Amino acid sequence: MQWTDKIRQVKLLLVIAAILIAVVSLVVSHTLIRDLESEERTKMEIWAEAMRSLNQADENTDLNLVLKVINDNHTIPVIVMDDQGKVQTYRNIKMQKGNATDSLNYVNTLGHSLKAKGRFIRIALTGLPKEDFIEVCYDDSLMLKRLAGYPYVQLGVVLIFVIVAIFALLTSKKAEQNKVWVGLSKETAHQLGTPISSLLAWTEILKETYPQDALLPEMEQDVQRLQLIADRFSKIGSVPTLEPSNLNDVINHVVDYMNHRTSRHVHIIADLPDEAIIVKLNVSLFEWVIENLCKNAVDAMGGTEGKIIIHVEETILKAVIEMTDTGKGIKKKDLKNVFKPGFTTKKRGWGLGLSLVKRIVEEYHQGRIWVKNSELGKGTTFRIELNR
Repeated sequence: MQWTDKIRQVKLLLVIAAILIAVVSLVVSHTLIRDLESEERTKMEIWAEAMRSLNQADENTDLNLVLKVINDNHTIPVIVMDDQGKVQTYRNIKMQKGNATDSLNYVNTLGHSLKAKGRFIRIALTGLPKEDFIEVCYDDSLMLKRLAGYPYVQLGVVLIFVIVAIFALLTSKKAEQNKVWVGLSKETAHQLGTPISSLLAWTEILKETYPQDALLPEMEQDVQRLQLIADRFSKIGSVPTLEPSNLNDVINHVVDYMNHRTSRHVHIIADLPDEAIIVKLNVSLFEWVIENLCKNAVDAMGGTEGKIIIHVEETILKAVIEMTDTGKGIKKKDLKNVFKPGFTTKKRGWGLGLSLVKRIVEEYHQGRIWVKNSELGKGTTFRIELNR
């Protein structure tokens, strides 16, 4: 839990840092863009005045200065239109491919578009306000347009950084969980090994001493069961061997085992097809999956009467197992947590059963398992898909 809390705190800090960077970036960029827009507007006013001076030039006009102002604009797109809305001249416009008529139409359309956006300066050429004027329509310079998109690029970089950092943290967490899983499993198998060997030896002695005792076969079965459990734990953390197996036989074996060890109020029913379904399995581990799901379903019934239906079918590419119980169901808010280590709704238990189930199905058998549906008071359906 301490590791999980630490991961959450780090993720929260990363998100807060990303938000702060984004806010500061947007504020600074907005201020800078606003200042540059104001500067470009001022430049366009000067440029428009130069155009007016050029149109009204006489022997006293310093044409060198006027032309210098006009020709010094190499960045801001400008379209000059007369009082009839016709294009007189333009600068710094990236022309569309095509003939001269298409280019002129493009410039004319762009000029009217800029005018409709209010991006123009009207310059009167005479003393009368409604006669002889030109309109200098202008667009943002390429640098300003690039700068306007910069905050979004920066936000994208920050977002990628946060995603990578969180992914690294989750990967580290998963690696740590794997180490715990493997270490716990190997240690459990090791600790069980010695007493199981001793019990097997004592069973053989008892069989020789009391060959007619009816309880000895039951004891032997229980010891063999312990040996099977130890063997299962020893396989956690290593790549298990998968062999072609009849899924129907595996399900029947688990159902028979569980029916002998479950309350008479709970009925476990195997709904299997007539033909064999051959799937590559590690039988020992996959039986553990079905057993765990059955035990969880029995616990969900809380000692009341109910049933568990294990339905098996096959498609062209997959074998499908659906386990439906009539238990208390799972709350919607808990559905995303049911396979997480440590999650449990029971008063006792470590919350490792379903996590182990998911590991065996998805990591060892390359299958999928999820909660297909669950309704409070009615029951839950788990679905498993295995590649054929």
